[in-house]
Amino acid sequence: MRSQSQTIAQPNLKRWKALALLAFANFLVMMDTAIIQVALPAIKNSLGYTEANLQWVMNAFLILFGGLLLLGGRLADLFGHRRIFMWGVSILTIASLFAGLAWNEMSLNVARAIQGAGSAMIAPAALSIVMILFGANKKELGKALAFWGLSGAAGGSIGIVLGGVLTQLLSWRWTLLFYVPVGILVLIMSTRLLQKGTRKVGRIDYAGAISVTAALILIVYGIVTAEHNGWQALSTLLPLTIGAILFILFILIQVFRKEPLMPLGIFRTPNLAAGNVALILLAASWFPLIYFLILYLQQVLEFEPFMAAMGMLPAPVLMAIFMVVLAEKVMAKFGMKVTMFIGFIILGISGLLFSGNTINGHYWSDVFIPLLLAALGNALAYLPATTAAVSEAKSEESGLASGLYNTTYQVGSAVGLAILVSIAAAATSAIGGNQLVALNEGYQQAFFWGGMVAFAGALLALLFVRSSKV
Repeated sequence: MRSQSQTIAQPNLKRWKALALLAFANFLVMMDTAIIQVALPAIKNSLGYTEANLQWVMNAFLILFGGLLLLGGRLADLFGHRRIFMWGVSILTIASLFAGLAWNEMSLNVARAIQGAGSAMIAPAALSIVMILFGANKKELGKALAFWGLSGAAGGSIGIVLGGVLTQLLSWRWTLLFYVPVGILVLIMSTRLLQKGTRKVGRIDYAGAISVTAALILIVYGIVTAEHNGWQALSTLLPLTIGAILFILFILIQVFRKEPLMPLGIFRTPNLAAGNVALILLAASWFPLIYFLILYLQQVLEFEPFMAAMGMLPAPVLMAIFMVVLAEKVMAKFGMKVTMFIGFIILGISGLLFSGNTINGHYWSDVFIPLLLAALGNALAYLPATTAAVSEAKSEESGLASGLYNTTYQVGSAVGLAILVSIAAAATSAIGGNQLVALNEGYQQAFFWGGMVAFAGALLALLFVRSSKV
């Protein structure tokens, strides 16, 4: 106890440099979904993906990332945060090499999944180290967490631009190979700036982690195959049924295990359940919107990769501005319920506007204005949803609440994308004749139903979020 108190009393002299390294790692993780989005049409042409299967470039990463975040946090707590952080960076680096050298669909999908597994170790371990480094000083902790949040937002915005530049000047492969040298650099700096952690006694709920991750994979796979084979086909019903059974098994494991991966008692925390469901609906609306908008710009309006990247840049930049300048003030004045409701309504309206886009659309009228509304709506909905999901958790459950909110957002992204890709693919295949018109019809349907998901989020806010102000 004495040595521990001395450690707290004497802050780590390298803590700000360590924060820069950890924030850079968070930047890389958040950039991993953004940097490759502009490269999707090039990947499709290079490796022969179908329009429906192209989503697996994203979902392979998202499912493993979201499904293993809770396990990654538990491993970091037991085996030491620096150790698990460096394992995660190593896995991400090696997987990025194989992804960049991928020779077919399967090899890229597997490598992307392994990237997701590595990122699921990096994110919770890095944030835990930040909390340990700055936890003794609330003022410094506030600054550190603001810097941490900014690094994630920067990962989204810079990732889109960098992806466009690398794809246009070099190849889509460099959006993945880029992680190899920077990953090695992070590993080298980690040994110099991060202190070794200590092992703790405890059990790991491997059964829970495996069952929930397998459930997610099978449910998403079933949704994807439904477009080709129909909802009544055995190839659709079997993975959906097994996935549902595995998810029920996961819940049962959490109920009866002494040290579960996700203690279910946390859902008694006010607003936590509603906040996490809101995050699922927000991710299921926002993430597919960005996915289909990039495809619309390149495959319908025929933008070059770099121009498509520049066209998408306002989304994360505006969202960051709205989050910092506007969302906090609106929530302070009107509370979580009203702010979340307004955000979801605006996001839903943007989806409806996008659903009217034609093959002769113009960027400023048909893309920029709805994109501005989408960024505003996302910012207004995201802040209260996140606050609801984590703010009222007990101090000893803060890590679990944080891991849960990250997990639900990634799961919402993956499942929402799978459903809307299936809808878009069905609409495209039903239209004969002009391929451009058929593609656009699919994108219109995806935008429309993404807007409907956002409106469902607004209804959720009205019915289940407790009205309170920060």
